[in-house]
Amino acid sequence: MNATPANQDVQLGMPALPAPDYPADVRARLETDAKEVIARYPGSRSALLPLLHLVQAEEGHVTRTGIRFCAEMLDLTTAEVTAVSTFYSMYRRKSSGDYQVGVCTNTLCAVMGGDAIFAELKEHLGVGNGETTGDGAVTLEHIECNAACDFAPVVMVNWEFFDNQTPETARQLVDDLRAGRTVEPTRGAPLCTFKETARMLAGFPDERPGAVEATGGAGPASLIGLRLARGEAAPGRGADHVVSPRTTADSAPSDEPPSGHPAEEAPAGHPSSHDAPQETSASDEQHPSGPTAEEGE
Repeated sequence: MNATPANQDVQLGMPALPAPDYPADVRARLETDAKEVIARYPGSRSALLPLLHLVQAEEGHVTRTGIRFCAEMLDLTTAEVTAVSTFYSMYRRKSSGDYQVGVCTNTLCAVMGGDAIFAELKEHLGVGNGETTGDGAVTLEHIECNAACDFAPVVMVNWEFFDNQTPETARQLVDDLRAGRTVEPTRGAPLCTFKETARMLAGFPDERPGAVEATGGAGPASLIGLRLARGEAAPGRGADHVVSPRTTADSAPSDEPPSGHPAEEAPAGHPSSHDAPQETSASDEQHPSGPTAEEGE
């Protein structure tokens, strides 16, 4: 067996240390931005999360150089920065695409078609979870929840919503992204690249004309519950299907049924069965809760 020459480096799977620095011009620009971010916090280490987004905006993922930069700016060890950067899934550990396409595969989206969408996109793009297409345009991943269950199934691109998707519409979406065609989110600001999104998450404003104004508010499906709570008619239902606001302690009892439907009976004195007092140990004088004697007796 041939011996390893004495002058040959043996890496043993470990990265070369220390990490290389940014080029001087990049370093100077990032330091200016980092100091602006750090000044927003009473303690400098509180700026670590936005600084990780800042370095991710530079290279598209958190590199060893980015970790070194954050550590030096915040007087932390690279181990401390690495621990945080590997904990949160929004920080990428390897090079990824211009567009992060996340398909919700949590329970509701999954049963509404999210699993079928994810399977379709994997086959159509020829990539697996967390992998990037050969042209560097799209990184596909499944997401546990996009917090938009009332629009299921949901796909997000760089954290912008594409609601009520199907395998066909999702396939067209990624094709448009790869072809460079303009893609409009269902709601929210116009789409931008992942690096641009990361810079905004670092705390810098979206300077595109009209982007902030286009953000808008919650979608109609998200507001149905609020409308019902205010006593407004539910969209698509008759005027008789209305839920009144719950009564307060000082207001008169309501005879309105819990669901607003005339055929349903409401518990006496309560607009909803959920408002009725429950028998608990705290309200039962015969079976009080908690200790019955002072400590030490």
